[in-house]
Amino acid sequence: MIVVTGATGVLGGLIVEQLLARLPASDVGVSVRDVEKAAGLTARGVRVRRGDFGAPADLAYAFEGASTVLLVSSNARAYGQDPIAQHTSVIAAARAAGVQRIVYTSQIACSHTSKFGPARDHALTEDLLRDSGLKWTALRHGFYASSGLAVIAAGLKAGVITAPRDGKVSWTAHEDLAAAAAAILLDDGCFDGPTPPLTADVALDFAEVAALANVQREVIADDVFVANMSARGAPAAAAAFALGMYEAMRDGEFAAVDPTLQRLIGRAPIKLATLLSPSK
Repeated sequence: MIVVTGATGVLGGLIVEQLLARLPASDVGVSVRDVEKAAGLTARGVRVRRGDFGAPADLAYAFEGASTVLLVSSNARAYGQDPIAQHTSVIAAARAAGVQRIVYTSQIACSHTSKFGPARDHALTEDLLRDSGLKWTALRHGFYASSGLAVIAAGLKAGVITAPRDGKVSWTAHEDLAAAAAAILLDDGCFDGPTPPLTADVALDFAEVAALANVQREVIADDVFVANMSARGAPAAAAAFALGMYEAMRDGEFAAVDPTLQRLIGRAPIKLATLLSPSK
């Protein structure tokens, strides 16, 4: 059995759907904080069990009978919590449940020295997996296109993307990453450790995104960006987090382009222009 954590989230839900297109429902399990939200999966024959990253005692039960667990990375940092403590609990529970392999949703900027906070968390988690004694695969995802579109949503509406100096980013669709994850989950010998970058086939900066969306691009100084966020009531930590993303962009941390994703899904990745269309 393959157990997917975070199955009521966007990425986790898409991965479950990809698995159900390839496997009997009885071979798929999910670990979710709220089992009621997964009632539709229960009705389809998927095993649904409560598994809260913050409640380690639940996790071993959620993983019972699984050969592979997909660990969808925690966003606890956004809520002032510790994702590394949560990932540690997941790995320990998987080991206790007899799981043989963990597949983890990492990121192409994964590095202990990244300017982007989540990328440092990914690096620490990959360290945990490396030391776990389990087989593991880290999916080095391209920067989520949906996250990029959320960052610039107000600018698209206003007709001008106002942000600090950025850099090239391989904006990658959740749908493509979900299809690749399913392929990797079903191939036990596919990628030992980190994958190559799983990315779209082109990297674009915000000036190029603005041109695609037929809006303007305005570059502002870092301190002006932080001051603007503070004026809108954002905590200092949130402003620093957001600025770190732009600093990582400038350093090329999200710019990698690689053909592995296309090979895994058997088609060209979804273009950002396609995803932009409903945002105009």
